[in-house]
Amino acid sequence: MNTPGARSYDVIVVGGGPAGATAAQQLAEKGRKVLLLDRGGRIKPCGGAVPPRLIRDFDIAESQVVARIAAARIVSPSARFVDMPIDGGYVGMVDREHFDEWLRERAASAGVERLRGTFLSLGPSQEGLATIQVRPGDAGKEEPAITLSARIIVGADGARSKVARQAFTEAEPPSVFAYHEILRSPTERVNGVAGTFDAARCDVYYQGRISPDFYGWIFPHGGVTSVGVGSANKGFSLKGAVAALRDDAALNDCETVRCEGAPIPLRPRKRWDNGRDLLLAGDAAGVVAPASGEGIYYAMLSGQLAGETVEAALASGKPAVLSQARRRFMRDHARIFWILGMMQRYWYGNDGRRERFVTICGDKDVQRLTWEAYMNKRLVRTSPLAHARIFFKDLAHLTGLVSP
Repeated sequence: MNTPGARSYDVIVVGGGPAGATAAQQLAEKGRKVLLLDRGGRIKPCGGAVPPRLIRDFDIAESQVVARIAAARIVSPSARFVDMPIDGGYVGMVDREHFDEWLRERAASAGVERLRGTFLSLGPSQEGLATIQVRPGDAGKEEPAITLSARIIVGADGARSKVARQAFTEAEPPSVFAYHEILRSPTERVNGVAGTFDAARCDVYYQGRISPDFYGWIFPHGGVTSVGVGSANKGFSLKGAVAALRDDAALNDCETVRCEGAPIPLRPRKRWDNGRDLLLAGDAAGVVAPASGEGIYYAMLSGQLAGETVEAALASGKPAVLSQARRRFMRDHARIFWILGMMQRYWYGNDGRRERFVTICGDKDVQRLTWEAYMNKRLVRTSPLAHARIFFKDLAHLTGLVSP
């Protein structure tokens, strides 16, 4: 790990997750002097699912795809399940412990300077440069605080972003808290509530006892498996829910490798830049899809947009350009985020609705359009008859004309 010899940069990126590493790499490839500040020692709790578009768009090495998922199994409150096979495609799985570091190392190979340390505070501008206070070193081995300066700061330090808290008065977006346990994947056949464990299938539990307002998951990652739960209910025991999920899936005897928890934002922030010298990206900007909690693709996309807009601002000398990052992101994804938010608020509301939701997931039109939208990260507009059929089926469920 390199400690910077000079203390002034074109850009300092705070946070070394997918968003920060992507933004840093983009800017270094443009010839900018970039510092990537990462506190280290922390792994984001994450199911690890990535669509083929991410692998293609961001040139992800095959070595980082630890599993290819061919289907999802959706489990209802009554333990009834529906399979959603992926026709002609797959969902890639990555392990954040290794994936994030691979992204940081790729950024370093592009010329990014890395610093292990903790962001402390934003400081006053000095000679037209933004400043930050940083404490270098790992936890328990910190060095004295230092001041670093840059023409622009990119805050990519997560859902509880200290950069955002100090830069903006806006309240943080609503969030769910996610907790998961990484287990050694079973090597022998195990049979749980949703059938036999399958290393090529993701299981998603829509049950109020597992999560009163979100869902639980079992996502295989090759040699290990993520078993997790999310909820915004502060009184709900996530650890208890994961224990129940492990019991349901007959995974109690699997070795626990590690446990992690963190908040997941469910709405993009209304503002990502301060109009001068600071821009947010990733979870700090709130770019996680409601209903699904999917964040890796959107984090990397926002990092890419941050890199492009920061470069444009530096090249033109016009800081107002920074607002383009949010504008471009919302232009392409605001509608799908709104739809997913509506889905979460309604279908996750109680077990009766969850039961109907699982029934809808069994519809072939729903499955096809869902996977196409997920793979390509855009709403599918080429099947008007299928959309019409889904609309009337949804209407029948909403009005109770059909049973779950």
